[in-house]
Amino acid sequence: MKHIKIWLILALLSFSVSCGQQNRYIQYKVKAGETMSTIAEKLNMKTKDLLRLNPDFTETPKPNSFIIVPENKYEFFRNQQVKNDVVIEEVDTNNPSSDREKLIASLKEKFLIYEVKKGDTFYSLEKKFNVTRGELLLLNPELKEGLKENSILKIKEILEESAIKKPYFRDEIRTNSALKVALMLPLRSDAFGYDSISPKEIFLKNGSLVNIATDFYLGAEIAVDSLRNSGVDIDLSVFDTGTRKSNRISSIISNQNLNANDVIIGPFYSEEAQMVASAVTIPLVFPMYSANQSEFKNSNIIKAAPDKKIFKDVLIDYINDTFDQGNLILVGDQTATNSIKNELRVSNGSIRILTPQNGMVQKGRFLEILKPNTKNWIIIASNNEVIISDVVNSLISLPSETKVNVFTFDKGSVYDKIDNLKLGKIGFTYVSEEFVDETSESSRSFTKLYQEKNNTLPSFYATKGFDITYDILVRLSSGKRLQATFREGATIRVDTKFDYKNNDTFENEGVFILQINRDLTITKLK
Repeated sequence: MKHIKIWLILALLSFSVSCGQQNRYIQYKVKAGETMSTIAEKLNMKTKDLLRLNPDFTETPKPNSFIIVPENKYEFFRNQQVKNDVVIEEVDTNNPSSDREKLIASLKEKFLIYEVKKGDTFYSLEKKFNVTRGELLLLNPELKEGLKENSILKIKEILEESAIKKPYFRDEIRTNSALKVALMLPLRSDAFGYDSISPKEIFLKNGSLVNIATDFYLGAEIAVDSLRNSGVDIDLSVFDTGTRKSNRISSIISNQNLNANDVIIGPFYSEEAQMVASAVTIPLVFPMYSANQSEFKNSNIIKAAPDKKIFKDVLIDYINDTFDQGNLILVGDQTATNSIKNELRVSNGSIRILTPQNGMVQKGRFLEILKPNTKNWIIIASNNEVIISDVVNSLISLPSETKVNVFTFDKGSVYDKIDNLKLGKIGFTYVSEEFVDETSESSRSFTKLYQEKNNTLPSFYATKGFDITYDILVRLSSGKRLQATFREGATIRVDTKFDYKNNDTFENEGVFILQINRDLTITKLK
């Protein structure tokens, strides 16, 4: 049945691209250790094209599974002894109608889709589906060439219930929507004074794209372009806030009518954000996490980065909801472990506490309490590099019948020093403000748009710049007050979840629970 589904997908791809032709494809049997990238390299094709042919597969398909490849790409392997690895099939695209309805039904499992009719326009699709042109372009990059009759469009990705709690905010752009936006970034281009600067001027300083602020701007620019393509009139002003020691913020506040904007995104520094927020009445989006953001008092500040206390609350809630029986071990100092123990709603008999002795946690202490053939969950409540290293190294070489899963609230820089192969062996699970799914349609589309414009892959900060800017501006484009849209529900953009709660100020509580697997793939648990 799975193979039938694959060939149905193939039929539509062939029909939509080259109607009237007869194409031949083969199934390739994936070998152990192969990835989509290595297979694409062997076939002299691009990885993204191979993934498009196989939308049900990730970058690391399971060994012995079958993927679709073009026969002409496989020709130079004909003389190799791989006959058992392929099954040659023929797809006649002159008679696709019998498969088309079945194929559409299979695509509906992941997307809301639509067949373009004669007379359809982007405006009519916006009215029909409440979807912007920018959103359509993200899911259907080929639309840059315009709408084509009979082509199949992905309208919206269907969100899993585990990924986002309903209700969620529905993107809807009001006709003739116009926005005035101020972007305040520490670009440190001292030559430009205190007034707003043009996009061209941003790159005059050594032509470099290395700093965080510039990457953030490049992502924000893609968001603005996408919404402009959807018909939103956006007047964007970029202000260089300079260094922390400069007086640029004060000068910008004095010399610019910032209240004429609908929203301000930035500045990056917490003290500057509070200074600007105190001088204006419009919403100010604070885009970067700061340890000081819990002290913000201005009601017009919107915190786009989740506070670290949210990470702990979310993980404890997850454990309370999913841990039913087994062995739960808390590792850390007495204060931290006791605090966690008091928040756990599990049987006290299931909870064990390991505190460091002489700054270390010996493997033998784990062996005394770990139970074979049962669930062993270990929560690390410490940021100490030695303790974390001890725990990981003690658990990667356990007897095969003793299985463990290790949890922590935040995968900080300490864990970056540990080989992911080790983390995969212990089912390392953590809370994160981002989930990078390179196989998702939104991620692929954004990456493609970014590469075409900037000739490089987007960084973490570029993606963050896109996600924050797009989410805020598309909410404002609805014609509603920004705070009102937060109450309507959450959203998920490329890598980021936005779930704003009103706790004196609006703050994003959207985070993911992720697990590193043995094959180094990452599973989103929540």
